[in-house]
Amino acid sequence: MLTGVTQAAEVSVAVAANFATPMKKLAIEFEKATGHKMQVSLGSTGKFYAQIKHGAAFEALLAADEKTPARLEQEGLAVKGSRFTYAIGKLVLWSQRTNLVDSKGTVLHTGTFEQLALADPKVSPYGNAAVQTLTRLARLEQLRGRLIFGEGIAQVYQFVATGNASLGFVALSQVMTDGRIEQGSFWLVPTDLYDPIRQGAVLLKAGQNKPAAVAFLTFLQSNKACELIRAYGYSFDGHVWK
Repeated sequence: MLTGVTQAAEVSVAVAANFATPMKKLAIEFEKATGHKMQVSLGSTGKFYAQIKHGAAFEALLAADEKTPARLEQEGLAVKGSRFTYAIGKLVLWSQRTNLVDSKGTVLHTGTFEQLALADPKVSPYGNAAVQTLTRLARLEQLRGRLIFGEGIAQVYQFVATGNASLGFVALSQVMTDGRIEQGSFWLVPTDLYDPIRQGAVLLKAGQNKPAAVAFLTFLQSNKACELIRAYGYSFDGHVWK
């Protein structure tokens, strides 16, 4: 079981890019609550996995999926029994153009756009969810010539934000502020169009005896953290919050 301690220390956490914005606020609240400091690295879960395999000294991982934490646990690189789902992500079709996307995603059928960006489905759960959505709408083959792929969800957001893509499938948390999407136009993709994006956290071997790492994963399961995570559009399924 994860338990907190009072002596101040620092924790090094690898965090999936889709969770960047809530992570900033979580870090502030965690430091206020515990006195511990955080060193946060943002990136793709696949790259973090490779780095951890090669000895990177991250103490905790907040992944974009559940498979990677489970795999690290099986390979002896994470602490057995420390893994849990900290959030379920939501997919949104988003454009900087205010009138391009309507609340039903009709634009995918009318085709009134040039490029549609999505993350590489081979490495990104959000990219895989985007492909599932297009497949279930019977639009994948029809739109294939307009698809552009980002290495991860952060790059997809940049494609759309800079106008290099007309629209794209991004994580809801990337475009939500204080519970609202204030820029551009969007379609919140119905969750029955893609498999749940369950995101797993795990204590890595490097953090096994590190008080700050243990304290952070305990904090991440608190009611305060839950409320903050919900404010960025994430949901929870079958998780008991302390």
